[in-house]
Amino acid sequence: MSLKSAVGRARGLGSAKEGAGHWWSQRVSAIALVPLSLWFAVSVIGLSHADYATFKGWMSKPGNTSLLLLTVLTVMHHAHLGLQVVIEDYVSCEAKKFAMLIGMKLATAFLAVFMTVSILKVAVGV
Repeated sequence: MSLKSAVGRARGLGSAKEGAGHWWSQRVSAIALVPLSLWFAVSVIGLSHADYATFKGWMSKPGNTSLLLLTVLTVMHHAHLGLQVVIEDYVSCEAKKFAMLIGMKLATAFLAVFMTVSILKVAVGV
């Protein structure tokens, strides 16, 4: 039994005023991924029997490079948001939660940079 008042027990447990922004960001990224995923699927099917020179020619077009970068970065952002929610909701130990959140942020950032550099390397031809 606690001697704290109801307000004292509730203080610090309320909204951090970040949930709505996170929710909207996840929904907007999901909506953006619908046309990007369709474009990506159609492109992959169209390039299924292409050789590297054809793929590089396709990739060197600014529209394709831009859409592929947008797809990759949107997927990484959406994955980051989704994993954050899962970790925050299902990991109870604060130290493990903190470590997992940091690791997940570093992993998604590394993957986003790695994929961006890879796409640009093929598109530019370095």
